[in-house]
Amino acid sequence: MLKLNFMRTETDFISKSFSTTIDNGTFTWSAPSNIALVKYWGKKAHQIPANPSISFTLNACKTITKLSYSAKEDNANFSFDLLFEGQPKEDFKPKIQKFLERIETYCPYLKQYHLKIDTQNTFPHSSGIASSASGMAALAMNIMSLEKALHPEMTDDYFFQKASFLARLGSGSACRSIKGEVVVWGNHAEIEGSSDLYGVEFPTTIHANFKNYQDTILLVDKGEKQVSSTVGHDLMHNHPYAERRFQQAHENLSKLKTVLETGDLNAFVEIVESEALTLHAMMMTSMPYFILMKPNTLEIINRIWEFRRSSNISVCFTLDAGANVHVLYPENDSAKVLQFIKNELVGYCQNGQYICDELGAGSQLIIDN
Repeated sequence: MLKLNFMRTETDFISKSFSTTIDNGTFTWSAPSNIALVKYWGKKAHQIPANPSISFTLNACKTITKLSYSAKEDNANFSFDLLFEGQPKEDFKPKIQKFLERIETYCPYLKQYHLKIDTQNTFPHSSGIASSASGMAALAMNIMSLEKALHPEMTDDYFFQKASFLARLGSGSACRSIKGEVVVWGNHAEIEGSSDLYGVEFPTTIHANFKNYQDTILLVDKGEKQVSSTVGHDLMHNHPYAERRFQQAHENLSKLKTVLETGDLNAFVEIVESEALTLHAMMMTSMPYFILMKPNTLEIINRIWEFRRSSNISVCFTLDAGANVHVLYPENDSAKVLQFIKNELVGYCQNGQYICDELGAGSQLIIDN
């Protein structure tokens, strides 16, 4: 496991001039999605979180991005083509342009190249699973591979930290998709090396109860959310319960740290479900207020509660800022929980669709050419 020896600042991530020159090349990286256990909701300028968060890195739900680069004479502007599943995707380009502008200070060499970004997801794009975290993480890994080619002396520690730093500037939660299996983002007194600038791997040994932990994602609503996460985060600025919520996140992260170390599944269930409902409570009590859960979301939650009581199996739910339900459970209970999902929960999913996933190891290099 990566051990961090010191805290880096924004200045540490500003690229120096490189003696190495490269005309062209290609990299391909995959990066997974992640699911927060303690939620990040509310942010400051420059994608700085208002509270720390912790997430499980997933395995199957990931983005695969191929970055081809070729030197160009005009270095005044960014130049890139964007393909999604092999086809031009113009409506994605403004977000990529904004991302490149945000990271220009840290990666000025990007203007020396024309970039071709070809990206795809292992999960359906219209599935209602947010792909911004995995997508921005995969792009950041490719960019850092280019930087490492220009600066071969770069350490792995710096490589992964800066990749997380860059990913954060594209999508906050993307900084938790660089490494695995459990990642903390945001300053927290009890997490060694934790930072608002990048995600860090959970610093101590995780109990065997959480080895290969399972996440079955129930696709309740695959449509576009009525309210974007960006708007939701902004509504925390004047939220009447914001400060108490930020304190609660620190408290729950402290509790969850102990839980992950000791393997207390009952306490895990309580904290994770409370965090999920608190996230949606913040949405329902903001001004303007909104509800992203659907009737079927609530039906699934009640069925999970009933099943847990009757079976004594430590299955629980968590939610992102949407209607879909992540069902979390230990690997040794997989057979019984999956049967329960098929018997009782699939009927509440749109077109009966769900995705089986588990804890993963983070981003992976596929092609280095």
